[in-house]
Amino acid sequence: MSAETPVQSAGTFTRLRLRFRDWRGHRPFWAGLFTLLGGVPIAYFPYATLKLGHMSIAMATTAGAGSLIIGVLLITLGLTMWFQQATRIFAGVAAILLALVSLVVSNIGGFVVGYLLAMIGGALSLAWVPDKPRSGAGGRRKSPGGPSGGGAREDVPRDAPAGTAGEAGRPRPPYEADDLGEADEARIEDRDRGHRVG
Repeated sequence: MSAETPVQSAGTFTRLRLRFRDWRGHRPFWAGLFTLLGGVPIAYFPYATLKLGHMSIAMATTAGAGSLIIGVLLITLGLTMWFQQATRIFAGVAAILLALVSLVVSNIGGFVVGYLLAMIGGALSLAWVPDKPRSGAGGRRKSPGGPSGGGAREDVPRDAPAGTAGEAGRPRPPYEADDLGEADEARIEDRDRGHRVG
């Protein structure tokens, strides 16, 4: 074993957990999970049969097909939030609208459980924003600079007194109202449509 051989100290479970955490961090994971879980009771309850002793209770309604469609659509929207982050706004709005429709169509939105989960998932999807990459020390992003990418040249030292430019210690000339350069005069003429202001 040489010094250049990488040490694999992390086990398989730790590596998988870290990969899942990285995957989860780049998408609206919780929004998709809540939306997906909200679709399950909405689609399930109209077709469920509960047994209480010897008595069976069927909650099938005439809108059973509508409940199934809403539930399947919510599950699909939850998966869309996970795997197509670009459509998160559409998926969030659609999840909220389907949750509202499920109140009327599907046993009060899957006995309010599916309704609340789908509403929370849709709201989280609308609120999720991709994180901006951080670079440099202290979490500060480095500015790319000008067109050449070299960055702006800093002429004034940070500890120089206010009102100095160029070299440290050399005072800046005061601004005169009558002292306009050629560029300033051209800007004034352009601003006033060619008429010179005197």
